[in-house]
Amino acid sequence: MSDSPQISGFQVRPVVVPLNPPLRTASGVMAKAPLVLVDISTNAGVTGSAYIFTYTPVVLQGVVEVLKNLLPQLESAALAPRENLAELRRKLVLIGTPGLLDMALAAIDMALWDAHARFLNAPLSRVLGGTPSRTLAYASFGMERAEDARPLIAQALDAGFRAIKIKIGYPTLAEDLAAVRAARALTGERASLMIDYNQSLSVPEAIRRCQALDDEGLAWIEEPTRCDDFAGHARIAEAVRTPLQLGENLYGPREVRRSIGERCSDLMMLDLMKVGGISGWMDAAGICAAAGVPVSNHFFQEASAHLLGVTPTAHYLEYFGIADAVLADTLEVVDGHAVPSQRPGIGITWNEAAVRRFAA
Repeated sequence: MSDSPQISGFQVRPVVVPLNPPLRTASGVMAKAPLVLVDISTNAGVTGSAYIFTYTPVVLQGVVEVLKNLLPQLESAALAPRENLAELRRKLVLIGTPGLLDMALAAIDMALWDAHARFLNAPLSRVLGGTPSRTLAYASFGMERAEDARPLIAQALDAGFRAIKIKIGYPTLAEDLAAVRAARALTGERASLMIDYNQSLSVPEAIRRCQALDDEGLAWIEEPTRCDDFAGHARIAEAVRTPLQLGENLYGPREVRRSIGERCSDLMMLDLMKVGGISGWMDAAGICAAAGVPVSNHFFQEASAHLLGVTPTAHYLEYFGIADAVLADTLEVVDGHAVPSQRPGIGITWNEAAVRRFAA
């Protein structure tokens, strides 16, 4: 591709940023988010940027080292995101990629697409054949105590959000119901309400609790049991009337296809870091479109805002600014809708002073 610039260098930086409020789930409390920032430069003077979220600092440096070993293999190659990633994956076929390797590959893919779109001087959505269009967004919260949830939900409603998600998975069903009803009392008819169990229940307990939630008017119930229990989720989906939402922990389009084929859920939530970056999202979105499955995103909202605009069955954008602390500009939400950046690329620019402050 003689008309494409060449990849000329890279930078990989780990940071640990504060979460305010801390993210509480059935698995524990996360007060800080470990992120890896990736920049890929070209001889055309454009640089592509992306980030990934490692969930735990335990693997943060490990992912950094993987990236530092993968990225040199792209130096001097023509900038061509799908071809670049295919070449890296060919070299890893014997070990397989689900897990840390896929996380690193997704970061590379996203940064390459950002560089490609910047080189073409167009927003990512236009490069992918669409236009920067608004997507209905929901405000995403953790397992907040009632007194803490009240101002957060009120602020979200005042900001125009028409959908709210909370996390549950308390020791008892009674506590789950109390949390849902307290949130519903705050949202009233102004917003839809979703809940997320974060994989915290056994299959029998998930069926019991989800059936009890069927009359609460929820928009969806997310990940009631282990993400890798396809058969278990299919049993829950068959037994429950409320739509199930899965997908954030599926690695690559093939797992998305398997989940849909086994009728594990009614809805699909794609995570850019796990589905394979921009390239993987586009493939998975096609699978979902063919099956008529609505698609929402998980995290990585800046790029996801572009991708939902070119996803035929786009549903909701999850608004959770996990990287806001190191971004110069954050995703805009107007009247409850996410507005993708109209700058060339994804729209990510680092706040370098913050990057230095939160360096790990």
